[in-house]
Amino acid sequence: MRIRVIDAFTAEPFAGNPAGVCLVDEFPDAAWMQSVAAEMNHSETAFAHPREDGDWNIRWFTPKVEVKLCGHATLATVHALRSDGLIGDHVRFHCLSGVLTAEAGEEITLDFPASPPQPIDAPPGVGEALGAEPAEIHGTGALNDLLTVFEDEAQVRDLSPDFAAVKAIDSYRAVIATAPGSDYDYVSRFFAPRVGIDEDPVTGGAHTALAPYWAARLGRDPLVGFQASLRGGVVGTSVHGDRVRLRGRAVTVLDGTLAVNTP
Repeated sequence: MRIRVIDAFTAEPFAGNPAGVCLVDEFPDAAWMQSVAAEMNHSETAFAHPREDGDWNIRWFTPKVEVKLCGHATLATVHALRSDGLIGDHVRFHCLSGVLTAEAGEEITLDFPASPPQPIDAPPGVGEALGAEPAEIHGTGALNDLLTVFEDEAQVRDLSPDFAAVKAIDSYRAVIATAPGSDYDYVSRFFAPRVGIDEDPVTGGAHTALAPYWAARLGRDPLVGFQASLRGGVVGTSVHGDRVRLRGRAVTVLDGTLAVNTP
């Protein structure tokens, strides 16, 4: 089986967020796909196969679990499909989160469901887990992440989380930290030890919450966010009602063959 590593939300190799991408005739056994994702050890590995109606089915696996939505691995999959000449300028994916659409030009644009911030009773210990107290804490609805807002970019960049404490925050999948940016409209980081990812390099799904929050707060749209991980990545965002469009580029850095047969 052909397998690729594609860096997403970057125009340069060895930046952005690497994703494994496997294009298959049909989905192998789920446990086998999970084993491949664990072997790749990237934040997500995507598996996609064509449908009879011309659309594609897609699934995503972290090294530990299957997830319902992943932005960067979807962007990487669109890049692979376009590179192989398997799609034109548009593609539709069917997944656990419904139907996702993408436009494949010089930049790839993903159309995802929005996850606007929601008022919550903040769980205890968030500031202690992150190493700094946020000015605001919001829920993100179906995304099931905490959105923590800080007053300036330096606070977000300087966070040194206690990942065991982040993992222990009850009922939430992950924690997003964000603040106004200097070179970009906003910056963010994403911590998800509960799903096997202490810090994700660039998280498309998190921007479905970040985009509506910052568009409302700044009073303008579209915006450009920078995820301030060690690798770093740029995500363009725009809000369209209950949908968010995410824009970015991708680079293939590895193209090889998995030497183990699918079951």
